[in-house]
Amino acid sequence: MSKTVSTNLTPKEIVLFLDKYVIGQKNAKKTIAVALRNRYRRIQLTPELQKDVMPKNILMIGSTGVGKTEIARRLSTMMRLPFVKVEASKYTEVGFVGRDVESMIRDLAINSLSLVREEQNELNQDKIEAYVENKIIEKLLPPLPAGASEAKLKDYENSFAKMQKRFEEGKLDHLKIEIELPAPTIDVSTAGNVPPEMANVQESIIKVIGGLNKKGKKKEVTVKEAKKILAQEASSELFDEDKLKDLAIKKIEQGGIVFIDEIDKIAVPANSNSRQDPSKEGVQRDLLPIVEGSNVQTRIGVVKTDHILFISAGAFHLSKPSDLIPELQGRFPLRVELDSLDSEALYRILTEPQNSLVKQYKALLAVEGVNLIFDEDALRSIANYSALANEKTEDIGARRLHTIMEKIIEDISFNADEYAGQDIVIDEALIEEKLDKLVDSEDTTRYIL
Repeated sequence: MSKTVSTNLTPKEIVLFLDKYVIGQKNAKKTIAVALRNRYRRIQLTPELQKDVMPKNILMIGSTGVGKTEIARRLSTMMRLPFVKVEASKYTEVGFVGRDVESMIRDLAINSLSLVREEQNELNQDKIEAYVENKIIEKLLPPLPAGASEAKLKDYENSFAKMQKRFEEGKLDHLKIEIELPAPTIDVSTAGNVPPEMANVQESIIKVIGGLNKKGKKKEVTVKEAKKILAQEASSELFDEDKLKDLAIKKIEQGGIVFIDEIDKIAVPANSNSRQDPSKEGVQRDLLPIVEGSNVQTRIGVVKTDHILFISAGAFHLSKPSDLIPELQGRFPLRVELDSLDSEALYRILTEPQNSLVKQYKALLAVEGVNLIFDEDALRSIANYSALANEKTEDIGARRLHTIMEKIIEDISFNADEYAGQDIVIDEALIEEKLDKLVDSEDTTRYIL
């Protein structure tokens, strides 16, 4: 059973899926849904036409906490496409200490390889299960030597069939067998900002060392534990690594998505007298060829970025989209502005999403045997106080709900052991008692909420 939603979704279906987790922001959802559907449409075209259909990159503009990152996070769980979320503020111009912009494509490559391996495991589940079953039964019932008589062969086949049935019913799970653990490996993909050439050298050295000591350590484990260990072994035995890498590259080049958050942090405002950080414009210039289309060397091979979809987002409080260099602006032709959240939107965020904040707090305290009950008026009051706090101080959108909810639940959560087995009603009176004085004083609001 696939853990993710199909890639062949219509724009309406994509919006419907996002509606379960992100309240409002119809324009942003609509623009992204069409861009994602165009990825699918392009793949159906002739190879000659595919080359000329370029992705329409998106720039999302909106205050913090209005749902930009949440939309990206949910996209990554719904689409069977290579996806990576990065923050523009983490990158620096070549020559400065920090991550270079090409590392986002290298991260995408690792993500794609992992996705392809997962897909192959799902498609070949029967082969993997058969491999594991044979390995375990052979340990419990060693094969007959060559030249065994017909009678012995028939007896062995009958015993093997009985063992298979017991294995399928889970009756062998408690038995212990000795298996060879896979030789330990070092994953160079997580070694920070290592250039691909250096990573390949490291990988080669590791393979040579692994070749000298091919045999892993032997260990006695239960059949239940052996199933998991041998499933990993089956995956590496059954699939050709080079073929997986080729599939991963194809997947990136046809449907890869990079979400660049905080792109406003690398914009240099036009009225800025001192260019405090000379690497900001440098990052934009380094980003330009990747967004335009270039070849990037990764651990799995050379990746062409021509048809990767780039979605960028920023609050643009201190700068404007026009403060980005013109060439980069031109590479994000679709602009969508996200709405600020009023008290009605905040109320819906509290109550409507599949795993809303109210459901989360109820579930957390249910662990301690406390049954939290929220009055309708109390929920409206929380939304109103959140909107008011956002107006009086910095607007942090839906994140204000987390702060206010924590303030209200704090004492109940601390003394949860005393309330075990009880119903605790969160009413409007309790909300006012906890928040009225805090929100009335602007200074207090600034520091506490």
